Amino acid sequence: MATVFRPSECTLFLPTGWINPRKFEDALLRCGDALGTSFMNVVVRIATGTKMTIDVILRVLSFCNQVVTMTKRLVLIFEGGHEDTGYLDRMGFFEHLQSSVEVSPRRPIFSRAAIHRGGNATLVEIERFSGTAPADVSLINRLGTAAQRSCATRSDVTQIYNSVSKIFSELINNVSEHSKSPLDGYAALQRYERGNEVRIAVSDSGIGILESLRPALAAKSDPAANLNDIDLLVEMFRKGISRLDDQDRGNGLMVSAHHAIRFKANLDIRLPRQRTLLKPANDQYSQNMAYSTAQLPLLWGTHLSFALKLA
Repeated sequence: MATVFRPSECTLFLPTGWINPRKFEDALLRCGDALGTSFMNVVVRIATGTKMTIDVILRVLSFCNQVVTMTKRLVLIFEGGHEDTGYLDRMGFFEHLQSSVEVSPRRPIFSRAAIHRGGNATLVEIERFSGTAPADVSLINRLGTAAQRSCATRSDVTQIYNSVSKIFSELINNVSEHSKSPLDGYAALQRYERGNEVRIAVSDSGIGILESLRPALAAKSDPAANLNDIDLLVEMFRKGISRLDDQDRGNGLMVSAHHAIRFKANLDIRLPRQRTLLKPANDQYSQNMAYSTAQLPLLWGTHLSFALKLA
């Protein structure tokens, strides 16, 4: 029998320019299934001049930490040298990157995020949250205040603080409830002037919200257990679905979606093997405005981001 050659290394290459969630998935597909196969060596290579949106930064961070948690070797290479680590350093990326990840060139000696944290009114540096505790009130307040300042030109700016605070609180608590992972989750916010938007992102490295929810729904004979993944996701944001008998516990995503819809926010959801983009229509998220890609390379967890328009 002929020997089948299986490469021991795969490379996730992020090219020059802006990397949004779609381009990140394209790169991950070219890399191969780093987490779901027998690859033991993984390289993340970031080209000179690469810029990542904040939700992609959290997904790259989670990916790197997941790889080394699985006892695989990961090397993170910045082709542009130290100059290209500046923004990630400012956002606190290296503070949360597992120490076993090898970085070339070496990690910054001093964290710019630690030095300047809170000094920019239009961003909230990457903050960790635990899967065993509710959302930290001070973090929620910072996120709400930054969003309010970022959307100062909107006529409804006075509503921004309460809405974004509620979105983050519900997302963090919901993700924490379903995570079942010892790894931390992360939250961050960034304003993008050229894109006329504020992105708020939450990521964890758990089993994935559907993987947690669907067996519980089946166990209590809830008809929602028979919905396909897209329909179940949409119903979670439209009506609220709980894995427990207490329906109030399942309303977190619905509440966050209610606030996000008011600002015509696109919702991006990355689960272990699929990504779904929900676009608002007629003041709600619906199946006919859901764009989903399945059979993606494994990325553990639930990764959510809202893009709110500045004006």
